[in-house]
Amino acid sequence: MEFEKLEDVKNIPQEEEKLIEFWRENKIFEKSLKIREGKPRFVFYEGPPTANGKPGVHHGLSRIYKDTVLRFKSLTGYYVPRRGGWDTQGLPVEIEVEKMLHIHTKREIEEYGIEKFNQLCKESVMKYVDDWEKMTERIGFWLDMKNAYKTYENYYLETIWWILKEVFNKGLLYEGHKVVPYCPRCGTTLSSHEVALGYKKVKDPSIYVFFPIKDERLPDTSLLVWTTTPWTLPSNVAAAVNPEFTYILVEFDGRKFILEKNRAHAILGHEGVDYKLLKELKGNELEGLKYEPPFRYIDLKKEDEEKAHRVVLADFVTNEDGSGIVHIAPAFGEDDLNVGRTYNLPIIQLVDLEGKLTEGPYKGKFVKDADPLLIEDLKKRGLLFKKELYEHDYPFCWRCGTPLLYYAKGSWFIKMSSLREQLVKNNETVNWFPESIKYGRFGNWLANINDWALSRERYWGTPLNIWKCENCGHVEAIGSIKELQEKAIEDVPDNIELHKPYVDRIHLKCPKCGGTMSRVPEVIDVWFDSGAMPFAQLHYPFENVEEFEQNFPADFITEAIDQTRGWFYSLLAISTLVKGVAPYKTVMCLELILDEKGQKMSKSKGNVIDPWTILNVQGADAFRWAIYTASPPWLPRRFGPNVVNDAMKEFIIPLRNVYSFFSMYANLDKFNPKEVKYIPVKERHILDRWIIARVEEINKEVWDRFDKFEITPLTKDIQKFVDDLSNWYVRRSRRRFWKSENDEDKISAYLTLYEVLVKLSYILAPFTPFLSEALYQRLVKPIYPDLPESVHLTDYPKENEELIDKELILNMELVIEITSMGRSLRKDSKIKVRQPLSKLVVVIKDNSHKDFVKENIPVIAEELNVKDIVLDTSIEPYGEVILKPNLVTLGQTYGNKLPKIIEHLKDKGVVESLLKGGSAEINVDNTPIRLTMGDVFVEVKGHGNYIGAFENGNFVFLDTTLTDNLIKEGISREIVHMIQNMRKEVNYDIADRIVTSILPKDEVIKEFEDYIKEETLSTEIKEDLEEFDISNSLDVGSKTYTIKVKKL
Repeated sequence: MEFEKLEDVKNIPQEEEKLIEFWRENKIFEKSLKIREGKPRFVFYEGPPTANGKPGVHHGLSRIYKDTVLRFKSLTGYYVPRRGGWDTQGLPVEIEVEKMLHIHTKREIEEYGIEKFNQLCKESVMKYVDDWEKMTERIGFWLDMKNAYKTYENYYLETIWWILKEVFNKGLLYEGHKVVPYCPRCGTTLSSHEVALGYKKVKDPSIYVFFPIKDERLPDTSLLVWTTTPWTLPSNVAAAVNPEFTYILVEFDGRKFILEKNRAHAILGHEGVDYKLLKELKGNELEGLKYEPPFRYIDLKKEDEEKAHRVVLADFVTNEDGSGIVHIAPAFGEDDLNVGRTYNLPIIQLVDLEGKLTEGPYKGKFVKDADPLLIEDLKKRGLLFKKELYEHDYPFCWRCGTPLLYYAKGSWFIKMSSLREQLVKNNETVNWFPESIKYGRFGNWLANINDWALSRERYWGTPLNIWKCENCGHVEAIGSIKELQEKAIEDVPDNIELHKPYVDRIHLKCPKCGGTMSRVPEVIDVWFDSGAMPFAQLHYPFENVEEFEQNFPADFITEAIDQTRGWFYSLLAISTLVKGVAPYKTVMCLELILDEKGQKMSKSKGNVIDPWTILNVQGADAFRWAIYTASPPWLPRRFGPNVVNDAMKEFIIPLRNVYSFFSMYANLDKFNPKEVKYIPVKERHILDRWIIARVEEINKEVWDRFDKFEITPLTKDIQKFVDDLSNWYVRRSRRRFWKSENDEDKISAYLTLYEVLVKLSYILAPFTPFLSEALYQRLVKPIYPDLPESVHLTDYPKENEELIDKELILNMELVIEITSMGRSLRKDSKIKVRQPLSKLVVVIKDNSHKDFVKENIPVIAEELNVKDIVLDTSIEPYGEVILKPNLVTLGQTYGNKLPKIIEHLKDKGVVESLLKGGSAEINVDNTPIRLTMGDVFVEVKGHGNYIGAFENGNFVFLDTTLTDNLIKEGISREIVHMIQNMRKEVNYDIADRIVTSILPKDEVIKEFEDYIKEETLSTEIKEDLEEFDISNSLDVGSKTYTIKVKKL
């Protein structure tokens, strides 16, 4: 039996694809579900993507985290069904079809034909399903895509109709006339949570306009009115002031006008210098004042003219910006509409549903394009006082990018405001990651929730199931196909498609007056579709009632953080409407993926990454590992090929190299764990006991941290473990594997490395499913064929607490730390590790580790290539410490006390307290201050030829003095290194003996001949070889050595 090699690193993608084929052929995913049937369920909801575009790298992010959590839960004994789903309706789909047909307006859609248009929508929405399924499978996300729900299917729509009828019956679905956000390009209303998805920072015109007062008490006087939407001025009907504010009549630049008192300085300057104060008035004194509007594009009826163009009172007027007088156009603002109702003002609507002016000289202009023309018009007529640019967040259509307008129009709403308290209460039951979302972004949103603008004046969507009598106005909601069949005038087939235009052809007889009832023309918000998925995916309540109850609520969902006001909200809203409870227990929010420079990825910047450029080069495991270790899920992360390369270099490749090392020597020695005498862990070499303690510690950490989604620190610790395994355990144990006799120490090393790699194959299964499987198939299955056929069908391992020797772990950590500091000092001094040095001094803060460090002096000396290790209790003979202030932390906190704090940092007692205890108490101006290590930077200054380093309270000092003897020994080590590289270059086997020639064979070579022979497996060292396999030269100082080798 031989341990099979892993593929070369460059072939990792091919290795992973073979494993996908293995999983597919052997139905490993299906089996992983089957073996857990009857176990406790872990319920997951897949947020349905729209498959009319190719998946991007950000979709990979969510799929990686979903798979990691679901694999872990499955491996730890839960039954984890995971059904895919597709969001298949709504504006995102319609817009793509419009592009395909080269049309842009609703009129063109209707001319083309709604039936044909919707058929194209249905076909196009699944255009990229293959791409999504391939990416999902390739990234290692196990998801049931064969039985994925589709939101356009009849069973799905029928459940939505049932939900809406429940809402209607509760009196929560109503038709109202409100100011709603509206997309003029798409020609439809949007909901507040859709609006929240599309804000952009823009600069709009902010103008101050004179409204001349028509009142003999105030001759030649104007109101100074502020607006940031000049295009609404032709629809002006009133000017609002705050009744509680004080207003002033001023004379400025020869003109008299009124504005709010506190705004005068910002707008006009200094009283008595820049303007003259004529009079003060309370806001309520201005009520009823008539004025001349800035534009008169239509004639009002006499009764409307009497009500309009006067000052009204409104407490929403602020004095934080503007002039304290606000222009009112009830056609375009919710506050304006409410004021209009209070004062019975007319509504002047001079903008059509395409966002174009309908009257005046700029008729047909899009409102934003009309702004500069209207402003110029005001200027010419002497009505423009001031024009500025006003930077603010403005909503754009989340799908087409058009600026949204606010229109007063009829729409259908769900009265979510009446459920505000219940929504907040239900949110209390949810575990949010990060927790700040619960009471921040999401909690604040719920606490101020508006009614859901449900209806859309579009075509491809779930038809609103409301029928209205054309005669008496009676309204009914239909909750199923069966109910429609029972109440319809026409015959309704069982397989009627519940879409426009088919359902529009069905009429009901009015139970009130006997008249004809027609369906209202709207479809519903696409976010209602996806939010209904817990119910609709199972066609609840028409079937699968028991299955629904087993799968509600979800234990876990995760999507991007922008879904707080998208899918996360629609799920909660619908569940609260129908069941009165939250539909999920735990939500993990995922932040943005940024490019490697920290910029947000966007097509316009050209920095969007195609996930296949990663998957086809570095592979899925490296992709996944880079995501885990970059940052916690809910923080932005930089991502790109270089980040993935780091994951390869720091984790994937080192672990593969450890396996390759093991398999090479194990095959050479024909090692089989079943055929050697088992050596209890407590009887093994200290390195073995340490690495086993470490792997058990990591195993425990996974269990401790996973459910808190501390995946980033966890995977970083696993990466650190692999570094310890590769760069300490294997490196320190090499000679144990190299020796020829199979003694107990060698068997102990083999058993240990085998057991650690096997344990890692289990531990890594949720994180790197491919490498985990590759290790399992090579290490476990050939030796234990009766074990499950895949690592993903096993039970996740529990740690063996007895083997976690914490003292040993801490002791070895200190030895590694000392070695690491020593290496850093060598690097700083530019002295290679192959150059021997005479001495390293170690000063440790905790004497309880002293004995262990003493025992490992030979190890540290060998690692750092120093002749002598000295353990001392004081640093004074070797160097001194200088503490420098961390100006960022100390300066921000203590400001002008900083100079005195810096003086305290020179105090020996303070220095010692900080270095040994991690903190120090000082007193500055009778103020006690506690300093920590985060407040200072430690600089170690060596005496003479010593250089020093400090870490975690421990010091090392390296003597950099180079004697002639040390230099000679360094040369011999450089020669050995060169010969070892030459052996590799000509692919010698590790056991091959060679003959070597070195020219000149000088005193250095003669003095260290035995050492060179032993290290390079050379039988002799000659001055020259006539026949050789490879030749090379080595420059050392002013001397050049010519080296040749020949295999015997």
